[in-house]
Amino acid sequence: MSSTSKVNFKNSWIRRLPPRLALASLACLFLFVTQVSCQENNPVKRPDLERKIRAGISAPEYPQDYDWLNTPRALRLSDLRGQVVILDFWTFSCINCIHVIPDLKKLEAEFPQGLTIIGIHSAKHDSEKLTHNSQKAIERYEIDHPVLNDNDSRVWRDYGVHAWPTAVVISPEGKIIQKGSGEGHYKLLRNTVQGLIDHYASRGRLDRSRIFEEEPDLKDEQFLRFPGKILVQDHQLFIADSNHNRIVVTDLAGEVQVVIGTGAIGKEDGSFENASFHHPQGIALQGKDLYIADTENHLIRKVDLKAQKVTTIAGTGVQGGFIHSPKDALSYPLNSPWDLELVEDTLYIAMAGAHQIWSLDLTQEKLHLVAGSGREAIRDGSLTRAALAQPSGITSNVSDPTSEGLVLYVADSEASGIREIDLTKKSVETLIGRSLFTFGDRDGSFRRALLQHPLGVAYLDRRLFVADTYNDRIKVMDLEAETIQSLYGTDQEGHSDQGKGELYEPGGIHVYEGKLYVADTNNHVVRVADPEGKGIKTLSILRKGRKVTALQNEADKI
Repeated sequence: MSSTSKVNFKNSWIRRLPPRLALASLACLFLFVTQVSCQENNPVKRPDLERKIRAGISAPEYPQDYDWLNTPRALRLSDLRGQVVILDFWTFSCINCIHVIPDLKKLEAEFPQGLTIIGIHSAKHDSEKLTHNSQKAIERYEIDHPVLNDNDSRVWRDYGVHAWPTAVVISPEGKIIQKGSGEGHYKLLRNTVQGLIDHYASRGRLDRSRIFEEEPDLKDEQFLRFPGKILVQDHQLFIADSNHNRIVVTDLAGEVQVVIGTGAIGKEDGSFENASFHHPQGIALQGKDLYIADTENHLIRKVDLKAQKVTTIAGTGVQGGFIHSPKDALSYPLNSPWDLELVEDTLYIAMAGAHQIWSLDLTQEKLHLVAGSGREAIRDGSLTRAALAQPSGITSNVSDPTSEGLVLYVADSEASGIREIDLTKKSVETLIGRSLFTFGDRDGSFRRALLQHPLGVAYLDRRLFVADTYNDRIKVMDLEAETIQSLYGTDQEGHSDQGKGELYEPGGIHVYEGKLYVADTNNHVVRVADPEGKGIKTLSILRKGRKVTALQNEADKI
């Protein structure tokens, strides 16, 4: 019950009471509603907070020989005395950690004085331990606060952390007040911070000064910025220009035909010039209708290419949870849709945040569960009992006339695996992958092969082409021989078209007319490659025959 709740007095028990007793009852009811409302708005009671302050233990100091990002100097916990501090333990591959970032940004905006947030990047994958890769992730997720690269998890152990993400709240005296793992704790964190600020401000012990100055934003002047997914169809190239919050459409020579979206973060429908997105990813096309996984808006958008109009067709604009029964598309919240595969009138959705595959019936406007229990794991079996782990890429065998029955193939990123979903047999099978913490870079038989956080997958003639993202490689899986081999990329990231080429965390891949098209995410480019391994090149993005090197002004949009 909230303070805005209404009480219907008609025919109620209050009308049947004597006047004085009725008045007393109404007074009690008012007090009850007020108390419940206050508890909802401030769940951290002051006596409980003061008890935590008295019982708090000293927070361990940071190691001084570790790399820091987003700050001109290394920080010490002792530098932050007088400030409320939130330590955010995260790793950039984790979808739950990604979900926490907007909450942290809200807290930073609400408490510009008296609160300092420190990211503690305690990596899961080998690739995530490297400072320059963490720097790219910070840029990709547009994180402004300082981040310590805890590459050997020493700080993680010092603070007794056991899961991503974990938030630790430290008082202005340097004492641990609260620690909790998981996502969705914004209200609790906010009220704890507010309580600590009020407590220490009333005693004259709160430091409201800025502890550090933010570094200038040194974004690469690229026309594309962290492009995510990519689609080629009808001789057009559709690029999810994720960090520019828009869709770029070119011809196969790279000449820009149209740009969809203002470039600003938002969820406005309407014309191409007025519509807005929030880090879009997956793309699918049917005729003149383009479908977009608007990932951080938790929406599916439909783009009418002929009318040049964007509309929302699924989601509510807030993050949801799981799905287990049919739901109305526009009234049920989505959970980080990351990639799309369209088969006739059914749009299959890799719902990364729910660890499930959903479908959207475009004719009935209904959402359905396809596969995944919602548990984050790698488990085979029936569609609803099987477990997935952050599915982030999806394709199908629909283009293969020799196939018997529809099969979906999924890049199951947090399992570093490739999963096969047979919709005829109603089963899920693991092709490559062993557990949430088994990953590497090994070719050979499916049984022995290792990947590292793959994000993209594309099907062609009983082969799967895989964007093995954290290994900076493109690989090919032979579904008949049950083997996998590297096609492009080396054992280190880079940007080269020589030999097998160098890539940097490729996130999207598509096959069209005998060519591979790759969204080379951290290089901010599109690569075009031969599927037999005979060569790779960088596609020049052109505007009316002129190479585009930087983000154009609004007036320069086509």
